[in-house]
Amino acid sequence: MSFRREKFLSLAGPVVNNLSLEELKSQSRQMLADGIHGICFSAYDEGQKPGDQLSEAQVRRKLEILKPHISWVRTFSCTEGNEIIARVAHEMGIKTLVGAWLGDDLEKNEGEIEALVALCKEGVVDVAAVGNEVLYREDLTVDALLDYIKRVKAEVTEVPVGYVDAYYEFTDHPEVADICDIILANCYPYWEGCSLEYSLMYMKQMYFEAQAAGKGKPVLITETGWPSSGQSIGGAHASFENSLKYFINAQRWSKAEDIPMFYFSSFDESWKIEKEGDVGASWGLWDKDEQLKF
Repeated sequence: MSFRREKFLSLAGPVVNNLSLEELKSQSRQMLADGIHGICFSAYDEGQKPGDQLSEAQVRRKLEILKPHISWVRTFSCTEGNEIIARVAHEMGIKTLVGAWLGDDLEKNEGEIEALVALCKEGVVDVAAVGNEVLYREDLTVDALLDYIKRVKAEVTEVPVGYVDAYYEFTDHPEVADICDIILANCYPYWEGCSLEYSLMYMKQMYFEAQAAGKGKPVLITETGWPSSGQSIGGAHASFENSLKYFINAQRWSKAEDIPMFYFSSFDESWKIEKEGDVGASWGLWDKDEQLKF
């Protein structure tokens, strides 16, 4: 996600700079023990990548790790075994935000749309997301995206239908916000070069912009997080300590204001290095070996 905003709010949020690393770890563990709203989840094992087939065994194993800590799980695809996630999560009593992955391969898009509709009709989807950041990536035109959303809404009547993108895309494309039942906004101060000190206030600004674009519709923060290692972007420095501070601040705000938030992400994913550089593999609360980092 490229740098978009050049000015940040002048007031910092409640940054936990006075806590030691051990205290940050302890607070983070307690927050997970108390439970967070939701988490973004890909079930790939080390060495796997999108396009590889997922098994029910690996999906179930990883969801068992997450289950005590979450109420919701967010998925990104409905094919190649990703459809298993919604079914297993539903069986475990975890609510699901299920996404159809759309891109510039129209044949694959058809498979994703059909699978999303089928999962909705199975009753294992609580919120349906038609596409993720296709406008940001410029994979589809706005009209093409609107057509996909309309198709799903025509067949799915019992489940809220939305589209996931950076918060500002809903401002830039009000016709997309208007067609969605729910606004699904990604909010990343890190990717926009915001220092940790101001990151919470900046995320709040992002959320309020998405709220304004939604004109009263519900807004979910579908992704936010901070990497534990990797390159810096502007004033945003990836580090283990900063990742803990951001997690604590984000969860405090989510609980205090009852803001539905899906934290990114559950497990580190090495395959993301190819597209995002070294920072891509460091967004998880758990590492690639499924061990909690803190």
